[in-house]
Amino acid sequence: MRWMLLLVMGFVLAACDGARDLNEPPVPLGDFKLVHNIVVAPKAVKGPLSRKASEELLTGSLKDAIAERFDRYEGTQRYHFGVSVEGYVLAQPGIPLVLSPKSILIIFVTVWDDAAGVKLNTEPKQITVFESINGGSIVGSGYTQSAEEQMKNLSQNAAKAIERYLVEQSKEQGWFSRAE
Repeated sequence: MRWMLLLVMGFVLAACDGARDLNEPPVPLGDFKLVHNIVVAPKAVKGPLSRKASEELLTGSLKDAIAERFDRYEGTQRYHFGVSVEGYVLAQPGIPLVLSPKSILIIFVTVWDDAAGVKLNTEPKQITVFESINGGSIVGSGYTQSAEEQMKNLSQNAAKAIERYLVEQSKEQGWFSRAE
């Protein structure tokens, strides 16, 4: 019964892949176009039992994933992202199925309205994402993936989480809608 529960949980969590919808049309965001995609990591904290990641890996991977997701939007209103990598854990090999550390990424996101010259969110939005569950990560992504592969997975999940945040803010706060 326990194994069956783990198997079902694995399938449910597998649906959390941040890149699986990139071949579909983007979710509606109003009149949105990302212009500047700025990602920094000057004070990123390496979590316990984490592999080391360079600032270039942290920022490059996240910038690429954000561009991959948001360059699909072709609105006329210009917006900018300021993203700061605050912390990360890139799982190392553990004891398979007993101690399988999971990778984690913590970021702060600020969205700027170019025309108004203001931040849309006065306080940065903190987003925490975990690695997507797949066949290799059940055993432990530290065994089956390089640090670069783990970071790509986390970055895609972070870009998807940013998109979900923007959709939520668009509905609740009217972000990205043109005032007539």
